[in-house]
Amino acid sequence: MGTQAILLLEDGTIFQGRSFGAQGFRCGEVVFNTAMTGYQEVLTDPSYYEQIVTMTYPLVGNYGTSAADAESRRLFVSGFIVKENCPYPSNWRNEKTLGEYLKANDVVGLEGIDTRRLVRHIRTRGAMRGIISSTEQNVDVLKKHLDAYPGLVGRDIVKDVTVDTGYEWNSPATDVLTGRPWTAEGGYRVIAFDFGLKRNILRLLVSHGCQVKVVPAQTSAAEVLAERPDGVFLSNGPGDPAAVDYAIETVRQLLGKVPIFGICLGHQILALALGGTTYKLKFGHRGANHPVKNLETGAIEITSQNHGFCVDMDSLMGKNVRLTHMNLNDETLEGLSCDALMAFSVQYHPEAAPGPHDSRYLFNAFVDLMDKHRSVKAL
Repeated sequence: MGTQAILLLEDGTIFQGRSFGAQGFRCGEVVFNTAMTGYQEVLTDPSYYEQIVTMTYPLVGNYGTSAADAESRRLFVSGFIVKENCPYPSNWRNEKTLGEYLKANDVVGLEGIDTRRLVRHIRTRGAMRGIISSTEQNVDVLKKHLDAYPGLVGRDIVKDVTVDTGYEWNSPATDVLTGRPWTAEGGYRVIAFDFGLKRNILRLLVSHGCQVKVVPAQTSAAEVLAERPDGVFLSNGPGDPAAVDYAIETVRQLLGKVPIFGICLGHQILALALGGTTYKLKFGHRGANHPVKNLETGAIEITSQNHGFCVDMDSLMGKNVRLTHMNLNDETLEGLSCDALMAFSVQYHPEAAPGPHDSRYLFNAFVDLMDKHRSVKAL
């Protein structure tokens, strides 16, 4: 049994349970994820930076953790909340229990609360700032720390998660059971912006025939074009896209010069570069089971998602942009394409990890766009 732990929300609501993982306290935006599996990928997704994540599935940790399932160099969440933590995982790939994993990475965990009540509260009131603590229990003291936390709106936190220097990525996706790599011919040179990049995106780019160089978020358009890439990838990442003004300007300068593919925050940055606007959702989309309609084919894709901001589709009207995908839960924009400028993007995560593989065709679409651009340049 862990020691007492507490979650205090900015509206004064308190949840008390047991701690597991690291000791201490952290502030962040309290959100929820509806995936049944994939908690390690959630923990290591940089898009969750400064967020306290609640899993809606009641039992978490039952298959432990493995270095192979990490989606980045470290854990990025501010805190982790579950109904019940399993201290005895059963999986041939397990290396550490969830509690051991959180402790080793200095992340505070909270279990034993009514996560259904917390999620219903967030859905009603909206995602809000909170503080999770396994040490300090005095509500007045915690409230002072929480009041000093600025939240996510209007802040550039991409600078806190991006890499300092560029690097080459050569590892493809592999079959988890056989270890066999998925490879393809192509030799397409891709520059991938790291706004909070997930590794499975890089693996799938390599598996689709790309030679990938990852660059920091602050990399200029001139530096990118000097690499003579066949394509540019805009990654996922945390926080308010409108605050990442340097990336928006860089993408604006790249438009029409090289094929561009964006995912999640990359989708929002592309939309802003095209003249659109973004806004904050009430409680965001986070999970591995969100239905999205492909407006061009009519097909429904079950998708993995993680975002708290969204592109205003009305702001793109009259800007030579096609709206390609729509969320069936709330009819928000999930994809766009600007054919004249060789750019397209989706709000969700076609690389999954965790989640279904319905949308992997988008990596083929990126390859096709680069191939088409190659053919045009060869004329």
